Parts: sequence; C-alpha cells; structure tokens
Amino acid sequence: MFYSERDFIGYLITLKNKIRGLILYQCSNIHESKSEAKIGILLSNLGTPDAPTKKAVKPFLRQFLSDTRVIEPPPPKWIWQLILNVVILNLRPRKSAKLYQSVWNTHGEGSPLLSISKIQKKAIVLQLEKMAPGRFIVALGMRYGNPSIKSALSELESEGCNNIIVLPLYPQYASSSTGSVFDAVTEGLSSWRNVPDFRFISSYNKEELYIQALANSVKEYQATHGKPDLLLMSYHGIPKRYFDKGDNYPCQCCKTTYLLASKLDLKPDEYRMTFQSRLGIGEWMKDYTDETLKSLPAKGIKNVQVICPGFSVDCLETIEEISEENKTYFMTSGGESFGYIPALNDRQDHIDFLTKMLLKNSSDWTV
Repeated sequence: MFYSERDFIGYLITLKNKIRGLILYQCSNIHESKSEAKIGILLSNLGTPDAPTKKAVKPFLRQFLSDTRVIEPPPPKWIWQLILNVVILNLRPRKSAKLYQSVWNTHGEGSPLLSISKIQKKAIVLQLEKMAPGRFIVALGMRYGNPSIKSALSELESEGCNNIIVLPLYPQYASSSTGSVFDAVTEGLSSWRNVPDFRFISSYNKEELYIQALANSVKEYQATHGKPDLLLMSYHGIPKRYFDKGDNYPCQCCKTTYLLASKLDLKPDEYRMTFQSRLGIGEWMKDYTDETLKSLPAKGIKNVQVICPGFSVDCLETIEEISEENKTYFMTSGGESFGYIPALNDRQDHIDFLTKMLLKNSSDWTV
C-alpha cells in the first residue's frame, strides 16, 4: 500500500498527538493515583528539647516563649523580646535542664513525651491498618522542637497526601496550645504547590469514649490503691486575661470534669478541679493546684489522688510537677497518701478512641 506525502505527514501528526496524549495521561494519572491512595494524619503535641541540657533547652525555650499565642505581651513587643533574650534565656535553661534530667528515660528512651508519642503513633498506625488497609499515612510533628510540624507535613506531602487530618493531642482547646498548632500547620501548608484539603480537630473534651477511657483509668488505679478522700483533676493553667479575652479553655475543662465525675458517680465533695503550671507573676485561672494541695490536710483531707485529663501523654508537667513536686507540697503539709493516676498514654481504650475519631473525620474520604 502506498501513501502520498500528504497522507504520510498526516499520519505522523496523528501519531505524535497520540503519544503526547498518552504521556500527559500517564503524568496526570501518576499524580491522581498517588494523591487519592493516601489520607494523611498529623498527630501533634507540645514538644520537648532534644536533650536534658542547658544547650538543648535554650533554643527550645526560645521557640516556645517567642510564640505570641503562648505569651501575649502588651505593646511594644520588643520589650518582651528584650526580657526573654537578656534575662529569661540566661537564667531559665539551667533550671529547666535539671528538671528534664529528672524525667529523662523514665518512660522509654529520651523525653517521656516524645517516647510515648512515638508509641501512640505506632499503635494508631496498627489500628488504622486493620480498619482501612493502605489508606493512611501517619506523621508525628511537635509544635516546638523535633520532629517539627514542618517535617511531618513534608513527610505527608512526599506521600502524595492531598487529604489531611490534623489532630492536636490536647483534649481541651486553648489558643496557646491548639490554636498555636493551627498557626504552624497553615504556615507549613503555605509552601505546598498543591494545597490539600485538611480537617482540624480542635478539641475532644466531651467525647464519650475519651471520658470512658479516663474513667477506666481511675477505676483501674483505685482497684489497686483504694479510693481517696478526694479526686483532684488538675489541668494546665492559662492566664486569666486570656479567659477574659474569650478563650473558652476553662469552660471545656469544666465540661470534662463534670462528665468524668458523673461517669464515676462522684459526689460534689469527692472531687475538685484545679489548674497547674503557672508562669510569671500575673493572675492565672484558679484554683491553683499547688496551693490547693498545701491546704487540703488542714481540712482533714489527707488521702488524695490526682489525674490530669488535659494531658494525653505523661510529660514534665505530670511526672515531675505533679507526682514529685506537688506530692511533696501535700505530704509536708500533713498529707498521708498521695497518688498520681497516669495520663492515658498508649492505653488500648485511648488508642481505640483516637482511631475511631480519625476514621469518623475521614469517612467521606475513604468511600
């Protein structure tokens, strides 16, 4: 069969277009299949220095205390930066390093917050793989220190995740914690070429399975150690002026406290809510955990157990501040028995709850 020159040129053009279309389809298909296959999960918590040393603690504190969600200095802001860099960062790191040294390696290798968070992540990955095989990529990113939120987002981006759920592991929303994670996530996503759809779980303070896991932990602890005169529910504090400006964190703490007390069938005089971890000289949300514990023995309450429902992972604030420092306050004030009920950490009921919450928030993505 013979073709004219015109027919032959037309044939070549047609062949070229087919090849070009195939290449374009294949390139498009690569991106689409990769992005549709995986849903990204970003787990986040406060963070920790890389080592319990003054050298490692100083940049961690600088990052933490420079966050205007954490410290809302009155104008001009340069005054706070002067105080931070000239005074605080030359005095505080040595003291903080000693505190970190007291808890380092107590719950695995290194910082308890990071080591337990890694265990949480692994457990959640296993649960998600059972429920939805091959659909999820889970990354861990700390708000301050390493691994960072930026590195976690880069991990998800490299896996082609264009649907992402962000879960800050703070049960109760606060601008200084959850709000700060939101800032870091949106800043990290601003450099993405293809911005993903993402969902942000801002709190889970009243979720039934979360409350049930807390109640289970209390019942199991008391099955071994007996019931106390008082169950103290201690939450991380915030300055009162933050609440006055509209931060509803204390309200969410109240809700969790009420629901947990109800689940445990506690009478009003059998539990109490307080706030810990004050910083600076201003007024913070009351009642204060340390002052409350110092005052209880004089009121005839000498057997106390403390739980910290706002901490999903045991860390410096629970291990050292509550079970060591505040225990000492209570016992030296006349207390006879003090017990700390551990955070939910990697308890199976906690992992089950977190997994179910993630699956619920991604249900329309997994269809």
